[in-house]
Parts: sequence; structure tokens; C-alpha cells
Amino acid sequence: MSDSRKRHEALLYHAKPKPGKIEVVPTKKYATQHDLALAYSPGVAEPCLEISKDQKNVYKYTAKGNLVAVITNGTAVLGLGDIGPLASKPVMEGKGLLFKIFADIDVFDIEIDATDVDKFVETVKAIAPTFGGINLEDIKAPEAFEIEKRLIEELDIPVMHDDQHGTAIISAAALKNALEIIEKDIAKVKIVVNGAGAAAISCTRLYLRLGAKIENIIMCDSKGVIRQDRDNLTTQKQEFATTEDINTLEEAMLNADIFIGLSKGNIVTPEMLLSMSKDPIVFAMANPIPEISYDLACATRDDIIMATGRSDHPNQVNNVLGFPFIFRGALDVRATKINEEMKMAAVNALADLAKQSVPEQVNIVYDEVSLSFGKEYIIPKPFDPRLIYEIPPAIAKAAIESGVALEPIDDWDKYRDQLMDRSGIGSKEIRLLHNRAKRSPKSIVFAEADHLDVLKAAQRVLEEKIGKPILLGRKDVILALKEELGFTAEVPIYDPKTDEELERRNYFATKYWETRQRKGISLHQAKKLMRERNYFAAMMVNEGQADSLITGYSRPYPTIVKPMIELIGKDKGVSRIAATNLMLTKQGPMFLADTTINVNPSAKELAKISQMTYKIAKMFGMKPNIAMLSFSNFGSSKSESSRKIQDAVSYIHRYFPNVNIDGELQADFALNSEMLAKEFPFSKLNGKKVNVLIFPNLESANITYKLLKQIDGSESVGPIILGFKKPAHIIQLGASVDEMVNMAAVAVVDAQQKQRKKK
Repeated sequence: MSDSRKRHEALLYHAKPKPGKIEVVPTKKYATQHDLALAYSPGVAEPCLEISKDQKNVYKYTAKGNLVAVITNGTAVLGLGDIGPLASKPVMEGKGLLFKIFADIDVFDIEIDATDVDKFVETVKAIAPTFGGINLEDIKAPEAFEIEKRLIEELDIPVMHDDQHGTAIISAAALKNALEIIEKDIAKVKIVVNGAGAAAISCTRLYLRLGAKIENIIMCDSKGVIRQDRDNLTTQKQEFATTEDINTLEEAMLNADIFIGLSKGNIVTPEMLLSMSKDPIVFAMANPIPEISYDLACATRDDIIMATGRSDHPNQVNNVLGFPFIFRGALDVRATKINEEMKMAAVNALADLAKQSVPEQVNIVYDEVSLSFGKEYIIPKPFDPRLIYEIPPAIAKAAIESGVALEPIDDWDKYRDQLMDRSGIGSKEIRLLHNRAKRSPKSIVFAEADHLDVLKAAQRVLEEKIGKPILLGRKDVILALKEELGFTAEVPIYDPKTDEELERRNYFATKYWETRQRKGISLHQAKKLMRERNYFAAMMVNEGQADSLITGYSRPYPTIVKPMIELIGKDKGVSRIAATNLMLTKQGPMFLADTTINVNPSAKELAKISQMTYKIAKMFGMKPNIAMLSFSNFGSSKSESSRKIQDAVSYIHRYFPNVNIDGELQADFALNSEMLAKEFPFSKLNGKKVNVLIFPNLESANITYKLLKQIDGSESVGPIILGFKKPAHIIQLGASVDEMVNMAAVAVVDAQQKQRKKK
């Protein structure tokens, strides 16, 4: 992607459809005058009076307990420096977004126009009653140390400067595990820290709490080794000033066991790396360019344990593993501060999590056969779903045990269940899907690439490394649109109607005719059909010239489905093609089927649709719990439609007992576990969260998924075709660029799966 296009896209993302990245959403009903009278005057007086009697009631009657302030003065914005409070606001909104999607914490971002420590502290103290916690961000050292220290001392809510402690906690967990793998004692290792800002100082302090010895630590800044005989050292640098007679990073690295980089890119050379001791640990955490590249470091030393801040290499030290979950645990017990015990609890919980068996969902996302504790897996992955229910309890317990929790937790199992319920928010599944596709990108034919939005989608797929686009359509139009978009990358372009493709077209026609000559297709007709882009695209996939295809943007769905069924054909054991939509709802991800193909499936067809949807849900790393929906519950109606559902469920129970399915069920009982348990305690779905809904007919499924999109604001991925022999996916007429990109990711993952089956 060109720099100008990156800039344009970033600006457009922040400006449209409404400026910014966060908003305030009401959590109570407000439709009637009665609702408004409770929300404001006169009803609002009652909670006000209760809070005035006992200020702890503010947590009972307001949002304070789940509200964090992300506060900065913009003096040390990562990668941008001192850009001031207004220019830092997009970064703070971004931090708020991460709090929400990872831990369901609400955020107000606060940008303060003050560089004076006293003024900054007084401002934060004055607004603190609004919040349950304060996350300080992007404040330059040494002021950051004094600001955080004073606010911790003077406020009764948790305060943390994430730039300092986030990196410290994550890297300390990684360091603890790395030392365990190479069997070195932290009290005896020589540590070189390059960088002496807020993050580096806090990291080193936390390593001391882990057991490192001050006399074994050498810290460097931009002027070289920090020695006791240097002038004008800050108080923080003086803590780590050495008496050793060394001056440069190169000298410091000699025989070092550990290198911690929090400085700038490409300052560590292979020679420095070779001078380190056996089994060196190197955390090159400068972003976006590490102090030494991962590939160069691993090529230089095969005994190295390497971590960076980047997502495209193993062992990413990513603050998102920490701050959302640390604040979650602190808020949930109403901690008065985030103390050292809570930080160490986070370190130990993260380190321990990396040693546990990795859920299949994580292996799927990172395209691993089986991630396991070792040199390339010393810290959990950011997409690990266990983070939300493993880290906050550790923080909460540490807060309780250290005496800073005002609301202790009695039922830890119930608390974990509550945390799991919070993980349904956001579009995590989209991130997981894209990340999985990127692990092994496949080629995708975009059959309608001479449409602007289709080409935009193909461009994004290429630039985000989701897949490798092949463009079909009028070549002159595609080239003109590419120029308009600044799409300069060279990608294959084919126009099926031109003489340039005559040889390929004739080859495809012959192959197609050989399979259809006894079904009324002549060779002449086959040649004519191959001039059509959808036939041409399907044959490219059939003949191994492409891994997958995307089509349907400019034509009605039924007109595309028929040729795809003819050319691609059904997978082994599949009697009917079907379709499902992945809906990203507020209750979590949910598959709905059949949304686009089968008008009124029979009982056996419903059973087959359920099986195929079960498999696709598993492909997404989910544990499918399937409800077969109806207007009735468990035999309450003798109608033909209800009997069909009953027969389908019985068929699966008998022949596929490993599939967790039940019905017939009304939608509210399927989705409300309390109602289900109360009325139908015998159901196989009791105690499980339903995440797959099978509908009795196309009418009900199609209406439901479109209603969810429009009224609930749920995001849809699909329709995803089930049952094709090859990865072919049909988008809806006029699909958005985002929808096409998501479907491209589905196509890539589908191709990955089908290739694995062949091996």
C-alpha cells in the first residue's frame, strides 16, 4: 500500500461514517415518558439520595464501576513524540476501543493541556470521582513517574501508567518462562537493558522483583552505558547506574545472558549477538522495527530465544495481553489501587497460561498443529480466549489478599462465568478469521474485478496479506480502476472474452464438455459458456489454476448458484448444497442456516444442513451447540413442520451422537438458558450456550439474519456456501467492501482446510 493511500484510508476510517472511534450508548430503556421520568427527573433523585447517604452506593446505581479514564497530555505518544493533547486524542480513543473489545470496559478519553506535574495531578484528582479506574498513557519521563506515584498515593481508585507497567508485566512473564526453558537462574544472569525511558525503567524494576540482581544489570541510553560517574542523571537512571568500566552497548553485550530492547530499530548487530553467552534471551521490543530483526537474530544464533513487539513472529510482547484484564480484575473487586502484588499476579498468571494446553481455537487461528510451551511459545497469544477468564481472577485474588479490595469475590466459578459472558462483544471472530487466513494465504479469483468495490476488496486482500488476488473482467477497465485507486501491485488479470485467453478458454471448455456431454452440453456450447467469467473462474478452481473464487457482486444470487453447482459440484457425501451466515451478535458469534439456498428442506435435508453447519462452526474454532428452531417446543404441536424438526433431531441423535443438537425449540427458549432449564430440564442444550441456529425453511432463516443486521446492528459474514467440492463462495448482490474482504478470508480458510484433507 502506498504511503498516500495509507494516509487517505486512515483518515477516512477515523472520519466516516461519524468522527472518532467510540460513543456513549444508553444501557436503560428510554422509549416512554415513564422511562424518562425514571432516568432523569423526578426518578433520578432516589439514587442520588442513596449515594448521599453512603457513597459506596455510587457503584450500585451508576456506571462508575465499569468506567476507566484514559488520560494523557500527549507528551510521549508512541512513534510520534510530543504532539500535544489534541493530536493524541485518536490514540486515546483507540485505547478505549481495546479496553471495550477485550474486556468489556467502558472508557472516556481525557486529554489534558498541562505539562506541569502539579497542574496535571490536580486536574486528574478533580475529575477522579467520575471513574472506577485511571489508565495514564503517553506521558514523557521523568514526569510520568512522579504523576503516577502521586495519583496512586492520593486517589482511592486503581491508577496505572500502561506505558510503564504493561510492557513490564508482559515481558516479565515471557522472561520468567524463557529462563525456565534454558534452566538459568534469574539471580545469576547478566541483563543488558537498552533504553532508559518509562517502559525500560519499569521493566527493570519488575525484573528485580522476579529475582534479578541489580549488580548484574547494565542499562544504556542514547549516550551509552549509564555509569555512576556520569553527570545529570535522573533519579530513575541513578537506580541502575553501574560502576563497571564499560561505555558502549557493544561492550555491555559481551557475555550477556539477556538483552532487553526498548529503544530504536537495528542497533544490535550479529556480532553483538554472537558475543552473548550460550542460550541468549533477546527481547527486541522497539516498534515497528526491532533492535535486531527476528529472522537475522535466529539466523545468527540457533540457540536464541527471541521475542519482539511484532505480530508476524512468535513471542509477541503485546500490552493488550495485560491492561484490559488487569483493570477488569481490579474493577470487579473495587480495588483502591493496582499494587505490586497485583502486577506480579499478572506476570505469574500469563506465564502459567503459556504452559497449559492450548485450545484448538488458538491453534486454528495461528495455523499450528499444536502450540506448546517452548522457545517459540513463551507467552500466550493475543487471540487466546482464555485471557478474559484467567487473568482477571488472578488480579482480583491478589487485590483481595493484599488488602486493597473493597468488594471481595465469594463465588469464583460464577465470576469466571461472568467473565466468559463478556467475551461476546466486538468482532473478535473477524480478527481471528483474518489472522488465520494470513498464516497461509491462497489465491482467490475475483470474478467481477471490473467493478470498483470488488477491486477495492481485492486490493485490501492483497495488502493485508489475506490472500493472493486473481482479477477477472474487462482488462482495460480493471487497469483504469487500478490507476484510480493507486493499486500499483502486479497481480494476474484475465479477460475471458479476449483472444489472449483463447487457449485457456478452449482447454476449460473441453474439460467441462467431457463432464457434461451426456447431459445435453455440446462442445460449442461449452466454448460459449467459457467466455462467461463465472464459468471461467469456476474452471480455474477446478483445474488447480486458483485455490478459490469470489463472485456474486453484480448479479442476483440464484443466477450464480446454478453454474457453481454445475461446475464445482458437491463434496463427497453431500446430497444438497446449503448456506450459513455467521452473525456477530452482542451475545457472541452465531451461525444461522440455511439462509439462502434450500426453500423448504425435508427432515433428512435439515439433518444434513445441521451436520455441515456443525463442521463449519468447528472450522472457526467453536464448540457447536445447535438448536433446531420451530414455532413449537418439544412436541407441543402436531403440525407437519414441527414433525419435520423432530424427525431431523432424532436422525442426528441416532446416527451422529457426537453432534450436540436439540429441538424443536422456540427461539427464545433456545437463547435463554434460564428459561430452557426451568421448562425443559431434559434438553441436551442445558448448561450450554447455543451458537448454531437451524431454521425450518429459507423464509425464516433469511428474514432473521437480515433483521439482525438491520435492527440489532449485528455484523454478518456470509452467506458461506456449505458442501461444494472446491472453495467457491457467492456474495450477496451489492455486498460492501468489508463483506467481500471477510468472504475472501473465509475462502482462504476453506482452501486451507480442503488442502489439508488431501494430504
